[in-house]
Amino acid sequence: MQQTLISKSMASCRRAFSLVAIVSLCINLLMLSSALYMMQVYDRVLTTRNVDTLVVLSVIVIFALVVLAVLDGLRNQTMVRVGGWLDKQLSGSTLASSVTQGLVSGGATAQGLRDLSALRAYLGSPGVFPLFDAPFAPLFLAAIFMIHPVLGWISLAGAIVLFLIGVINDRITAKVAGESNSANIAALNYADSAVRNADVIASMGILPGLTKKFRDISEEAFAKQRSATDRSGVLGAIAKGLRLILQSTVLGVGAWLVIQQEMSPGVMIAASIIMGRALAPVEQSITAWRSFTVARTTYARLAQLLESEPASAPGTSLPQPIGKLSFEDVSWVPPGSDKPIVKQINGQLEPGEALGLVGPSAAGKSTLGRLIIGTLTPTRGVVRLDGANMAKWDPVERGPNVGYLPQETEFFDGTIRENIARLTDAEDEEVVAAAQMAGVHEMVLALPDGYETRIGTGGIRLSGGQRQRLALARAVFRTPKLLVLDEPNSNLDSAGEQKLMGAIGQMRGLGSTIIVIAHRPAILAQMDKILVLKDGSVSEFGPRDEILEKLKAPLQSMPTAVPKPGTQMANLNAQPNDEAG
Repeated sequence: MQQTLISKSMASCRRAFSLVAIVSLCINLLMLSSALYMMQVYDRVLTTRNVDTLVVLSVIVIFALVVLAVLDGLRNQTMVRVGGWLDKQLSGSTLASSVTQGLVSGGATAQGLRDLSALRAYLGSPGVFPLFDAPFAPLFLAAIFMIHPVLGWISLAGAIVLFLIGVINDRITAKVAGESNSANIAALNYADSAVRNADVIASMGILPGLTKKFRDISEEAFAKQRSATDRSGVLGAIAKGLRLILQSTVLGVGAWLVIQQEMSPGVMIAASIIMGRALAPVEQSITAWRSFTVARTTYARLAQLLESEPASAPGTSLPQPIGKLSFEDVSWVPPGSDKPIVKQINGQLEPGEALGLVGPSAAGKSTLGRLIIGTLTPTRGVVRLDGANMAKWDPVERGPNVGYLPQETEFFDGTIRENIARLTDAEDEEVVAAAQMAGVHEMVLALPDGYETRIGTGGIRLSGGQRQRLALARAVFRTPKLLVLDEPNSNLDSAGEQKLMGAIGQMRGLGSTIIVIAHRPAILAQMDKILVLKDGSVSEFGPRDEILEKLKAPLQSMPTAVPKPGTQMANLNAQPNDEAG
């Protein structure tokens, strides 16, 4: 079975984890230095009053503690860098998988990137180190047994009780901690949705109801978090109290053994210190268990997201297409449903041809558009561009050959130039050429900073028409051989529609194959063919004039240019057998 990217990345971290484990062993060994120093001071220095011995012992222990501090710092830095390296390795694929999930389900968020950030933060936090220190607890227990078996058995019994507390902690908090994490994610996603719909909220007075619902979601998340924290906190307090009691018990039993002349006072003090050190990682693991549980859940969720990203060799580069598009029995059924949205679409377009895609609402037009550009994979059949399967073509190779203008236009946080250039290092001439073809060059120059004006998150607000025209410039950038426009004139005035039709004419002249999903008839004047969808199936398909005749749209009313404002236009949302008004 092929390894997924996350499993390969974690496997690559094994050397770093092994180094941290070795450093942790050295740190735990050096922690014995304080106990040994205390034992030697009590048993040698105080009895012999030898200052030279005290100085030598002090220098040795100071050196050991300095090395311990250096190693501890090295361990911290190593784990921080491991988290950063893992983030660098996975961030691109996590974003890509989130985008892919959004294409399929339509409801994905950036939660994968939040999970990756949380995993990185956990690996760089102190909460991860008890996992490295706990395995060395037997080392300290063995040292106590060597000091005296009675103290060893007391310490072992305490370690077993603490371990059982840790198991109980996992059993009673794991489920509720997972529910708390899921509830927090739901609250954040709800808040993201609210911010995206700020205009709707403010304009229609939805804020009070929104606030109440968000408060309810947050309260549910907090209730689960409080439950998990309370349970873990109680068990953590019990563990800490038990450890302190055990330390005092070891000290008391040690004193009794000193009275019985079975050990020296220095050994008694050292045994108490060593026992505390033996149980400390176990106790800390209980306290930090919730963080570990959340990190474990986060990792599992991230692995599930990335399991569709197996490590694979780069695909074969294909030659630039000329624009021959074909649909071969294309059907698509959404996940979790048995009702197809698109059913058995067949057809072909030659390079430079333009197809108008019309039909009533919810007929499957936009879905077919996404199947054509390859962002959806047909459940059956295939869409091909010059013989290449659009759904299987490497998106990086396919992307420059495709231009797409969706119904809802969104821009990335950046400048107009960056957005038109699709975030590539394009030449200025290429960006300006795309803007001129879309008819937005003068509009861009009129903005505060021209092509360097920031849009997207934190940028200036653009009107619907401006956004649609800039999205058209992005779509025609570098003259792709396939151009799909989903209702490209829905927000345009007459002047904007004229520029749109001009851009379509130029693209056709350059040999691009064009698909226009339209509700308004003016733009259909430049189409060669029309495909009418009804309930996901082809109702009519053929030359423009022939199909318009069947749709009862009088040929004499078919515009050869953009109609003047106020001109009556036929409703192309009507079903094929409807009479035109």
